[in-house]
Amino acid sequence: MAEFKLNHLHFKTPDPKKTAQWYVDNVGATMVSELGTLGYKLDLHGIHMNVTTLVEGQPIEQFYGLEHVAIDTSDLPGTVEQLKANGAKILGQFQVGNGRNVCFFEGPEGVRLEVLEMQE
Repeated sequence: MAEFKLNHLHFKTPDPKKTAQWYVDNVGATMVSELGTLGYKLDLHGIHMNVTTLVEGQPIEQFYGLEHVAIDTSDLPGTVEQLKANGAKILGQFQVGNGRNVCFFEGPEGVRLEVLEMQE
């Protein structure tokens, strides 16, 4: 069976700087780095958070708010096959900018999740 670990939470907003600062000022997040012109990477008490605007060229629908929960997997092909066998709605499979293969899928009540190839 594949090994899993939380990768990140991804919040999308029309004003990444303002939203990131809100998490810093109100719930103790710390600014880790800037993500180019897209937004910011934060640490929320050990949980990695991306706070960005909409990502140009992303091949699946985007929306503001908590857009998805991302989970690393040690076996992306096997995980995707298991998701399909269990009836999960696959929203898209593609490669992201750093070359990692990913799969977005829909969980219960329409929650969007992403599984990524685990980096070594």
